[in-house]
Amino acid sequence: MQIEKKDIRALSKEQLREFFVANDDKSFRGNQVYEWLWSKGAHSFEDMTNVSKETRSMLEANFVINHIKVDTMQRSEDGTVKNAVRLHDGLVVESVLIPTNTRTTACVSSQVGCSLDCNFCATARLKRMRNLEPAEIYDQVIAIDKESRLYYNHPLSNIVFMGMGEPLMNYNNVLKAIEMITSPEGLGMSPKRIMVSTSGVPKMIKKLADDDVKFKLAVSLHSAIDEIRSRIMPFSANFPLADLRESLEYWYRKTKSKISYEYVVWKDINDNKASIDALVKFCKYVPCKVNLIEYNPIDDGEFQQASEESINEYIKALEASGIVVKVRRSRGKDIDAACGQLANKEA
Repeated sequence: MQIEKKDIRALSKEQLREFFVANDDKSFRGNQVYEWLWSKGAHSFEDMTNVSKETRSMLEANFVINHIKVDTMQRSEDGTVKNAVRLHDGLVVESVLIPTNTRTTACVSSQVGCSLDCNFCATARLKRMRNLEPAEIYDQVIAIDKESRLYYNHPLSNIVFMGMGEPLMNYNNVLKAIEMITSPEGLGMSPKRIMVSTSGVPKMIKKLADDDVKFKLAVSLHSAIDEIRSRIMPFSANFPLADLRESLEYWYRKTKSKISYEYVVWKDINDNKASIDALVKFCKYVPCKVNLIEYNPIDDGEFQQASEESINEYIKALEASGIVVKVRRSRGKDIDAACGQLANKEA
């Protein structure tokens, strides 16, 4: 029976060095291969041109590089680029390049499908197949960085984890991917240009704070009334707003980093005064800003975009209380670039 080879990118640099020593080679060879894998984004061992053919053959015999493949790429009239990314096992996730006049943002996925059950989200209709590996997350970023350079003549400037999946349900792999993205041996991107968006898992938000992460945090809130929030995000019945509030207060005490609240206003769901008042009150617990999201309907069901008048009522109330608020318009409508329903974000 053929033994399945391990993805070489699961090895640390030190483990690679040890592998070469154990195979009667020099330890520095591990440094060379590690650079090819991460800094240079090698897709195959044959790409490693300063490594001998014998060494490449040995690597081929022992390991694989499970690199992603951009199966299809669509460009919107507004410049948004959507990638259907095929993984080594045939499963597919989405990533999106979102351009503005001043920067380009990558919206990346962290799971195939999603662990949660948000009723308004297209991804939630797909059962979670598996978590993405750190390298699979990293590869999405590399692919979008190349597209940014090709189409917009500058490197990728921001990353948001707002694609398929709940990042905090794939905690270790997401943090490992960010470690490589921010490492000088990877992309060398500042963690302040990265935003991780969660649907709100209090225990994991506290863990982020304890782990002293340097990236930004966004919370998909959508209602500051438990009854409404659990209707639109049923899993949140297990994580009431009081617990979420406590975890966010803990986050801010430890990190001194503001929270971004992602908030869709839906017709006949949260487009009322009680919902507005509840959000204003919730925003006063922790320094924050609010992104009001234009919704991309996934069908003709109960979740429909609220009127401009309703959104303006939110803006007026939030600004009157000194809370920073922005309206995020949907991007890539003509290609349905609904990256986790939040493809219109910037970090």
